[in-house]
Amino acid sequence: MRGLAAMLHGLRESRAMAAKRDIAGTVAALGYGGADAIRLGDDCAAIPDGDGYLLFASEGFQDGFVRAMPWFAGYCGVMVNASDIAAMGGRAIAVVDTLWGESAGGAAPILHGLRDGARAYGIPVVGGHTNLGSAHCSLSVAILGRARRLLTSFDARPGEVLVAAIDLRGKWHDPHPFWDASSETGAGGDAARLRADLEVLPEIAEAGLSRAAKDISMAGILGTAVMLAECSRIGVTVDLDAVPRPDGAPMERWLGAFPSYGYLLTARPADAGAILARFQARGIAAAVIGACDGARTLDVLHDGVRETFWDLGRQPLIGCAP
Repeated sequence: MRGLAAMLHGLRESRAMAAKRDIAGTVAALGYGGADAIRLGDDCAAIPDGDGYLLFASEGFQDGFVRAMPWFAGYCGVMVNASDIAAMGGRAIAVVDTLWGESAGGAAPILHGLRDGARAYGIPVVGGHTNLGSAHCSLSVAILGRARRLLTSFDARPGEVLVAAIDLRGKWHDPHPFWDASSETGAGGDAARLRADLEVLPEIAEAGLSRAAKDISMAGILGTAVMLAECSRIGVTVDLDAVPRPDGAPMERWLGAFPSYGYLLTARPADAGAILARFQARGIAAAVIGACDGARTLDVLHDGVRETFWDLGRQPLIGCAP
């Protein structure tokens, strides 16, 4: 493995982190202010509704990915959105899709993947928009959910610990950075397991064991931790040696991975054991991987060496801090 500083530089300059930096420009163009009623920066918009919250989110997929892996792209349209709902402590209600395709035949595997994902996670596709006379092939999927108690990006506090929970029962989708512990399980008839695994997050929220969480995105474990720290205006130290990792997975590749089931949560130290036990009872690897403080940096420990991955005091990432 490369030295820690060189590895962190490569991760910091990755395309995935550059894509997250693009969010800051979008937020500025929208004229968002931290006092707005619906905060930007969470995995979903959380809209107060009665005694809970409606959760609303969407995902768009790069044309190259859709063209190269059409069935998996359709499946991911449900899978990644379902993960965003769970990361907020919610349960999904329904999805809609927007599909541009060059022909019905070309669009079919995308729609089949969307169908299979919907069946696996028990989330109906209730409508959308389709254009089969397009010059390109693109997909986006939006989701609606509901939460009784929220897990947010804004409620991590100094003194809490950082927990990572990741399903290691998967495989790489080479050459992409996707760690897939879902599609074969869902298509193979064990959809009940996928649904029960997602249920752990709202159960943790409703039990009051955590207030803050994010699902591990294309930015990987460290990039996701930076976004959580930025929104909560805290610092985080991550111990790489404590991060759950599949046997044989190189550290640098794993830190840049986008797992089908992967979450970061913060919790009071006294509640960490109960959180770990809930994930481990489902066969999901979970560990305390760091601690929250007030330093506004994301620092990394590995083999006795400490390096700063991101200094939020000098450079915001997504521009969504209150």
